[in-house]
Amino acid sequence: IKKGVLRLIRRISSHRGEDRRNQINILEQLGNAFIIIVLMMVWSSEIQTLAISIAAFMVAIVLATREFIQCFMGFIYYLGARPFRVGDWIQMNNIIGEVVEMDWAKTALLEVDPESFNYTGKHVYVPNSQLVTQTVRNLNFMRRYRLHSFEIVNEPSVNAYSLLPAFHARAQAHCEYFRDVAERYKGLIERHLEQEFIRIDPEVEIKTNELAKVVVKVSLFCPTAEAHELEHKMCSDWLSLWFKAQKEEQRQLHAQHSDSSSVQNQAKAMPEAQTTTSGAL
Repeated sequence: IKKGVLRLIRRISSHRGEDRRNQINILEQLGNAFIIIVLMMVWSSEIQTLAISIAAFMVAIVLATREFIQCFMGFIYYLGARPFRVGDWIQMNNIIGEVVEMDWAKTALLEVDPESFNYTGKHVYVPNSQLVTQTVRNLNFMRRYRLHSFEIVNEPSVNAYSLLPAFHARAQAHCEYFRDVAERYKGLIERHLEQEFIRIDPEVEIKTNELAKVVVKVSLFCPTAEAHELEHKMCSDWLSLWFKAQKEEQRQLHAQHSDSSSVQNQAKAMPEAQTTTSGAL
């Protein structure tokens, strides 16, 4: 029908010598649109079934590849935000490690022990989806220097505050050899984080716990590789001062006890001497 109508219009226009190509083109496009609409009306149920099948297929694909899609989105987030680079130390969940490799699906970490900050030799593979859903901490500044703190617990048998000046002097002497490097590293970290929060000199705090024990808390900024060695040295210094003070206190108590015993003996001896003198008379 469409072709017959178009032929009729062309013949009429050719006999009259008129140019009706524009009208013919419009009628042709309207005819095509009409045919498509008629076909859609005739096949509406089949088209609806096909659309539902395609949607169900797409939903199944999305559900099956959801983890991969999340990993890819995490990689896109990493490329945009750049929270870390290969070679940085990071913490994801409870895992601390050095980033050794990263692709669109996973991040490979060389695990670091959270206590000693030494490599454990284990590789941990974390899916990139956790970059979006979990907290990621960049610990790269702790590779060389770290804020280290530890506590020493003693019985309340000695006045701990009397030992504080001597202990602080010894602790500061242990940290003197790396002071210049620590100052430079401190400035680098604080400029990067735009916040001043590091003190080079060791900080010593004395408090008590719930068991009425004396707790000495020491905080210092020191090389990561030497943190535990410095802790052992400072613990040794504190215990040395503690036991020395304890012995001195025991010596003083013994001296006081000896003096009181001698006074009591003298007091007992005086009545006996008076009794002997009376008997002689």
